[in-house]
Amino acid sequence: MIHEVSGDILLTGAQAIAHGIAPNDHFDAGLALAIREAWPAVAKDFRHYAHQAHPKPGEIWVWAGVGGVRVYNLLTQEGEHGHGAKPGRASVPNVNHCLKRLRHELDKGDVKSLALPKLATGVGGLEWGEVKPLIHQHLGELAIPIFLYTTYHKGQKAAEPGM
Repeated sequence: MIHEVSGDILLTGAQAIAHGIAPNDHFDAGLALAIREAWPAVAKDFRHYAHQAHPKPGEIWVWAGVGGVRVYNLLTQEGEHGHGAKPGRASVPNVNHCLKRLRHELDKGDVKSLALPKLATGVGGLEWGEVKPLIHQHLGELAIPIFLYTTYHKGQKAAEPGM
């Protein structure tokens, strides 16, 4: 079930966070920067993974940290793997594919709750009206609580039903 909430996603009580990045992301803007500041190993581990695997848009990469923290990095944006290459914009097909992959991961049953932002609408550049229906299509029927952070309030814990 999807619950729209307002607050700081980093203060979520959910077991996992999902967010959008580029295959060559430096975790230096938006929510990715906040995640890097909260868990520096995410960015370091992603750089190592990207250097080895050269991921493509539409894929996901899961990071698990100490204490059970799990971050689903959804490669919603374009981005080449060359020296000096900048992350690109998100696309609806990339978001759709990432959400399908995320649903597959969540169907395994290991994660009992998930928080995600207005995916791909910040740095990714998409319109919320294009993304929101995809989130509801792919995650709306899950039995676990999905906390969709629609309004950001730094330092404010959201009222997450059941948490």
